[in-house]
Amino acid sequence: MSIAGMYMLNSSEYQEEKIHQALDMLYVDRKNEFRELSQVLLPEKAITSMPNWKEFVLNFSLDVEESFKTWSGQSELDTHSPQKALTILRQLGHDLTSMNQLTHLLNMSYNLSAEFKEIYRRLK
Repeated sequence: MSIAGMYMLNSSEYQEEKIHQALDMLYVDRKNEFRELSQVLLPEKAITSMPNWKEFVLNFSLDVEESFKTWSGQSELDTHSPQKALTILRQLGHDLTSMNQLTHLLNMSYNLSAEFKEIYRRLK
């Protein structure tokens, strides 16, 4: 599994071996959430044709959490924040019919990110 191109995971904050270990542990408990997000974020059959689809979903979830910090005022607004927020909302909101559905996907992404960070932190 490769994290090449996954800018949130490819930061100096994370080690690739621990990423995969934490991701595997998270996926055991959150398989349904990963599948639901992948159906929204990725084209059909990406799960079978894209070997790093779980990393892609996790990277997106980390991006949602980082954006939430900006939206809530916990971190500074940078020059790309507005475009990043619109991109996230557009990716998740495609073909949805209510704000409740969008909120559900945002919450799911945020929770995946928070759980991943907690698992990663506890690994030695």
